[in-house]
Amino acid sequence: MNTIITMRDVVKLYSGTTVQPSEPVRAPIIALDHVSVDFAAGEIHAIVGENGAGKSTLMKILYGEEAASAGEIRYRGQRVAFRNPGEAIANGIGMVHQEILLIPEYTVWQNIVLGAEPIGRFGGLDVARARAQVQAKIDEFGFTLDPDALAADISVAAQQKVEILKLLYRNVTVLILDEPTAVLTPQEIPQLFSELRRLRATGKTILFISHHLDEVLALSDRITVLRKGQFVATVAAAQTSEAELARMMVGRDVLFETHRTSYMLGQPVLTITGLSYTDKAGRKLLTALDLTVRAGETVGIAGVEGNGQFELVHSLIGLLEPTAGEITVAGQAITHLPILARRKLVSFVSQNRRTMGAAVTASITENMLMTHHRLNPRFTHWGGLLLDMQAAHAFTDEVEAAFGVVMRDNNQPFGALSGGNQQKIILGRELALDNPLVLLDQPTRGLDVGSIQYVHGVIRNLSEQGRAVLLVSADLEELLRLADRIVVLHRGRIVADLSAAATNIEAIGQWMLEGKGA
Repeated sequence: MNTIITMRDVVKLYSGTTVQPSEPVRAPIIALDHVSVDFAAGEIHAIVGENGAGKSTLMKILYGEEAASAGEIRYRGQRVAFRNPGEAIANGIGMVHQEILLIPEYTVWQNIVLGAEPIGRFGGLDVARARAQVQAKIDEFGFTLDPDALAADISVAAQQKVEILKLLYRNVTVLILDEPTAVLTPQEIPQLFSELRRLRATGKTILFISHHLDEVLALSDRITVLRKGQFVATVAAAQTSEAELARMMVGRDVLFETHRTSYMLGQPVLTITGLSYTDKAGRKLLTALDLTVRAGETVGIAGVEGNGQFELVHSLIGLLEPTAGEITVAGQAITHLPILARRKLVSFVSQNRRTMGAAVTASITENMLMTHHRLNPRFTHWGGLLLDMQAAHAFTDEVEAAFGVVMRDNNQPFGALSGGNQQKIILGRELALDNPLVLLDQPTRGLDVGSIQYVHGVIRNLSEQGRAVLLVSADLEELLRLADRIVVLHRGRIVADLSAAATNIEAIGQWMLEGKGA
């Protein structure tokens, strides 16, 4: 094995803090505890583990985003300690994060050369040379991209390719990908994998973090497992299994096959009649949707991204005003209600936790209080005039324990949590609202296998409690495991309403892609 990177006894400590002045200082958090791992040149190497296991922290240390508290890194045989990502990129190591960081108003080629522009004779940007260089990179690595398209006008999958090409344009040798499939639909993932394999064939080393063990096994050559900040093992992908990886990650056996339990269905909770939405450009994004979800029922929404899921969800929560149609929840018309009034009836987990589901610069406790402070007297004094922060911290502690959130303390900024732990906080907050309708938009995106198993159990309990659940998910296996019915959206219309027990992934995929069954 031709080792390109060696990380030895890497330690990362976060100093302890206090929640209240009267409380003792908490002990430092050990994010990485003497982790040692080698990465080979020209391999695809996956790093897996539960949320908070230290995966992203380890890669951020390698990339220069964070400094190690102790340990040694050797790159091409030389000891290195990059002080920032710029130094890492200059030495051939680049990282693509979960959140896409393109400028929407710039074209593909402008986003790629930004910060590394070729300069013309008079000190200005050499537009022709810049565009030609980007086109050459697109051709070299076989990416299907239009260099002149605006970043705002291309798919999420294409935007991710632009992020990768930004690093290839800078001639990186080692490419770090943090949850590369989290923003992709099932149909887009095989194309990404083909492109990553082509990069490996050119000699690039690809390190990627993922929670999807089936994808890890399909793509990687070797897999490193971390648990609670410690190295567990590095194994060849061809010599392990999902069950074995999950056991190493969690420290116990994980049941992958969950089973639906049929509950006695009650009266309709959500009723959608003739729902339509036409945007300002005249595009019909929703057309005459009729849908009912009953108490104790879970209805899944499937569809290729951009076929009306966004508009349906935003119409339900009050961020879009439908062109036509009516929405009723628990017998109350909500079509024209303000958002706060809907929050008394609808719990909502957004797929975009950082921009819609939370305030990333606010503390964890402040995020936990959102909505509750307006609806639950437990969290206020004097008729809602003052917040009861003691009750708020106690509520945060309850969710931390129930969902297994890995965090330093309640006053830690929400944005400092890993993506999976952010999602756990939002799930805990929303599911604590005693609402008849629970709207879940990609609720397990970014979660590890143990957390997914837990969340699936929570969703099944909602049905047992008689609550209606509308579940939007790009994970068709998740829909088949949890939903009673699966509704397929195609070009803004409902094209299929299927019994989950009587269909399969292939049939759902055909409806998604073609708008018709076999």
